[in-house]
Amino acid sequence: MYIDENRIGIIGGSYGGYMVLAAMAFQPEEFELGVDIFGVSNWERTLKSIPPWWEAMRDVLYKKIGDPYEENEYIRSISPLFHAENISKPLIVLQGANDPRVLQEESDEIVEAVKNNNMPVEYIVFDDEGHGFTKRNNRIKGYHAIKEFLDQYL
Repeated sequence: MYIDENRIGIIGGSYGGYMVLAAMAFQPEEFELGVDIFGVSNWERTLKSIPPWWEAMRDVLYKKIGDPYEENEYIRSISPLFHAENISKPLIVLQGANDPRVLQEESDEIVEAVKNNNMPVEYIVFDDEGHGFTKRNNRIKGYHAIKEFLDQYL
């Protein structure tokens, strides 16, 4: 089996979406493109926006990732949004408008930052989705868009 090392992209959803954005921002030469599906770009906002009814999860995330009120400098250092000027390859972002975990504002901002880098960026917001695909038509639309993006840039 042959793998063309000049045609390797990275794809992920949720935490994997964060991985995509982190790879694109912190190791910009490693991948030829990125596919971010419902991914975190700004840990500061994500951690601060955890609703009260997810208190147990908030405590786990603060221990695992960091407390955005006590470790703000560190949290910003691992958030791709604050390093988006390094993103130098094409990116597609898929986002649910009703996502309670990764707010649409995060995807809006990372997309705008990548546009400012004069990089190709595609952005699809699903008005009737939250965090992940629940509707078959949206999965079809989303993965079709990803395939076309891969065909065009990879």
